[in-house]
Amino acid sequence: MRYRTRVTAPAALLGTVAALSVASPAHADPETGTPGPETLGDPVFPGLGNDGYRVLAYHLDLAYDATTRLVDATATLTLTPTQELSRLSLDALGLDVHEVLLDGVPAAREQAGEKLRITPAVPLAAHTTATVTVTYTADPRAALAHTAWVPTPDGFAICPQPNTAHTVFPCNDHPSDKADFTIRITVPAGLKGVASGHLVSTEDLGDGRTAYCYRSREPIATEIVQITVGDYVIKDRQGPHGLPLRDVVPTARATALEPALALTPNLVSWIEQRLGAFPFETYGLLPCNNDASNAFDFTGLETQTLTLYKPNFLLQAEKSIGSHMMHELVHSYFGNSVSPATWSDLWLNEGHADFYGLLYRYERGWADSLGLTTMEARMKDTYARGDQWRRSSGPVAAPNEANLFDSQRYLGGVLVLYALRQQVGESVFSAIESTFLERFRNASASTGDYIAVASEVSGTDQSGFLRDWLYGTKTPRMPGHPDWTVTPAGSALRQPQNRTDGHWHDNSATL
Repeated sequence: MRYRTRVTAPAALLGTVAALSVASPAHADPETGTPGPETLGDPVFPGLGNDGYRVLAYHLDLAYDATTRLVDATATLTLTPTQELSRLSLDALGLDVHEVLLDGVPAAREQAGEKLRITPAVPLAAHTTATVTVTYTADPRAALAHTAWVPTPDGFAICPQPNTAHTVFPCNDHPSDKADFTIRITVPAGLKGVASGHLVSTEDLGDGRTAYCYRSREPIATEIVQITVGDYVIKDRQGPHGLPLRDVVPTARATALEPALALTPNLVSWIEQRLGAFPFETYGLLPCNNDASNAFDFTGLETQTLTLYKPNFLLQAEKSIGSHMMHELVHSYFGNSVSPATWSDLWLNEGHADFYGLLYRYERGWADSLGLTTMEARMKDTYARGDQWRRSSGPVAAPNEANLFDSQRYLGGVLVLYALRQQVGESVFSAIESTFLERFRNASASTGDYIAVASEVSGTDQSGFLRDWLYGTKTPRMPGHPDWTVTPAGSALRQPQNRTDGHWHDNSATL
């Protein structure tokens, strides 16, 4: 059984939700039904996602034309209405929609901003199963307000996080509505199509084209789906306990990138000792064939089972990349297996990824960007910045769209986890982590869920302690370190040197 965490709009967002939704009576009219709300009330992206239904599965069929560089596609969504629906909406931007079918019958459609509104001939009944099929064409090089497409000389990759999967396929683009994925990619001779999940079939179409079909064993949030086309070589190796490892590498750079790719088995072994068995059917790296500074605004992205990287980053020595490779690997547990219920819960992803990435770094004696070599030293430095970051970036668990990927969600999140470990002890902290991962595996979880697990496992109510750390405007005292002090907001502090290229997304302390 799959458990899903529902997102409820906080009171402050009710006006936004009302503006984005279609006015309707409290109960569905038996003849007209009720239009589904065009939002899930996310506190960071209030217009993202749609309510009134839940998606069970996506079947994406994409065909890449190397001459036009366009993608002709069909997206088939299997969904369950949670209410009687006279109309439903999908997130969609920049897609040239040709036809929409609802249970095989043509349905009226309307593009309104980033919503594709679909009106069935007869209202959809609640708690049934419906199929929506959208046929469309996409241009990976189109100029859009925001896009997931990463064009390459020989094809494309995608980086959908946090809110751009719907520039690639129409969807309910919110991590609280995870679904199963089957992805079929048709490519011309000389190219390969690869996607999240495992390869289930390869079909020679007899006209110089090949179709590759991938299926996910576990559900995927739309923001971490990967689909890529290019001149790739697939490098297979074995990880711990027989885990299949698959790297998708630009053919011309395969030899140069091999030293970095060969690090993965030991990385997986290290994290499995701390967080348990790897949660997916495979893992690997995708150093996509684009190092341009404007290709995507970060070094790596944890697209499920196939982490996206810029190739040049992986050409560095192990001590320069190993910690961040661990960061991205940890996202398979925190962020992918357990997804954020809302985008304000991002610290659960990034704080955990940096926490274990830094532990891995310091165990190996590699100095960080400040020249520090222990977790305690880095946390003391981060603690001193606490009030400054709370003033400039808000509390750890209260971001907005502009500061979503600030250091507060990364190192600030690490500081919260460090404080909790100081509070409850290492063995209890480890039990909290494993319980949280097991309870919310293949689902979404909120900050409140993590606090509840911490209280349950520790046997002590941790809500006041953790809420002060996560939502307070002042940095609490650090357990076990009464001598640590916070530098007053506004004072000058030496800044971490992560962001050397101006990318707003690269605030990880593991870089």
